[in-house]
Amino acid sequence: MATRISQLLGMDVYTDNAQYIGKIYDVILDLQKGEIIRLTLEPIKVASKDEAKRIFREKTIMYKSVKAVEKIVIISPSVQSQPTEEVEAEPEKPLPYSYRYRKPTT
Repeated sequence: MATRISQLLGMDVYTDNAQYIGKIYDVILDLQKGEIIRLTLEPIKVASKDEAKRIFREKTIMYKSVKAVEKIVIISPSVQSQPTEEVEAEPEKPLPYSYRYRKPTT
């Protein structure tokens, strides 16, 4: 059964050992692949880039760690102890479409 992304927001997150982790505030998507990458346990609305990096390091869960989604989200217990360097180590890929303003050529 498919779950809408909007239904994930506000769900409680627990390990499979019944340890409460937090609530889902944001969902990070890979639009090129069309899949969920991460779940954040703190809002990303921040004032600085350093604060956003801290949230990605300390307050996100890789979606591949999710075991089940129903009324709560169940994850693998070792998720919090894993370093999350993947966000910073990943090279930027060009987007297939650009939304930047381009001057018309005549």
